[in-house]
Amino acid sequence: MPIIRSDISGLYNYSLEERQDLIAKLVKLSSDDLKILRNLGYLSSIKLNTMIENVIGSYQLPMGIATYFKINNKDYLIPMVIEEPSVVAAASNAAKIARKHGGFQAEKVSSIMISQIQLTHLKDISTAKEAILKNKSQILKMANELHPTLNKLNGGAIDIQLKELNTKRGAMLIVHLLVDVLNAMGANIVNSMAEAITPYIEQLCDSKVYLRIVSNLATYRIAKCRAVFDKELLGGAEVVDGILDALAFAEVDPYRASTHNKGIMNGIIALALATGNDTRALEAGAHAYASLNGKYSPLSKYSIDADGNLIGELELPIALGIIGGMTKIHPMANISLKILGVKSAGELAQVAVSLGLAQNLAALKALVSEGIQRGHMALHARNIAKLAGAPDDLVQKVSSILIKNNVFRLDYAKNIVNRLLAGEKL
Repeated sequence: MPIIRSDISGLYNYSLEERQDLIAKLVKLSSDDLKILRNLGYLSSIKLNTMIENVIGSYQLPMGIATYFKINNKDYLIPMVIEEPSVVAAASNAAKIARKHGGFQAEKVSSIMISQIQLTHLKDISTAKEAILKNKSQILKMANELHPTLNKLNGGAIDIQLKELNTKRGAMLIVHLLVDVLNAMGANIVNSMAEAITPYIEQLCDSKVYLRIVSNLATYRIAKCRAVFDKELLGGAEVVDGILDALAFAEVDPYRASTHNKGIMNGIIALALATGNDTRALEAGAHAYASLNGKYSPLSKYSIDADGNLIGELELPIALGIIGGMTKIHPMANISLKILGVKSAGELAQVAVSLGLAQNLAALKALVSEGIQRGHMALHARNIAKLAGAPDDLVQKVSSILIKNNVFRLDYAKNIVNRLLAGEKL
């Protein structure tokens, strides 16, 4: 292995190609590696350089389409960007099951985000609170002057809430600036507003502000949905009972609850990636919301109706945007939004929460019946067959043998390929 020095001064000043050459030389990439690195796909070097710093290339992931989704009586084709096998197919299957009883019913989602301003070194919290509330209209006016277009569209800063905290560093007063960000995710909007009003608040309260930043626990943007999953299409009463038992397990055990919620986020994050949204913010908000009652809990709930069908419900904060950020810069995000045909960020959140519930139901159904690995391994076997050098006309044959014998090693797959190419009948 080459000895690498990471103290590269001014890498951002290099052109993209110069960075590629430098990194290739430092870590001794092969000519084939460099050829892949040079392939930027549908993104130009100029566009890549506007996205992040020290760019050396682009990174592709598969984008699939989940089918059968009916949400609030409207059909959707849902683009999903994910590398995990069987996820897209599983979501589609769950949506097909829900479709028998009308699909998913999703509630309206608000577009209000919270920015937090942390006041420290306060001489008197009560006086500070009084000063802020007395001057609330002026503070909101200052915030809205920063985004006049948003205000004209009936968005913008709408309220201020105050919260006292006792910390190991002393008492703090937290100002929550509530902003209706309309069709944006809103982080940049609320951050800039918070920064704009901070000097005035510091002066009003004779305090020191350090943090002024969006909260990813977007409790004003709660997405909720509900669906009825047909008992017979699920596989019968035993499968329904198994799913209810799985939920009971997750409700008392955070080790299981974390994986339960991961299944939900499989769908939501795949949609967020496809539409150019912030996946880390969504994950942080979802898992924080799962812990609000003092312990980490499953985000979805299941029960049965009078006919024995399974009722699924999901509730979590979903802050998505259809304007601003990567949603307009990334060409594939643009295409994804065209495929979806959503008209607002709220509608996109309704799609996301429905997809999350479908993904969770599909995972639970697989777990309590055939096991989660069956769907995964079918696609995994095809990947191994390709890696083993199987020509296109033999991929299915090789993968079938791997699945039948329950062996998924590359050396074993190569042996099968060689034997088949030699004319041996397997």
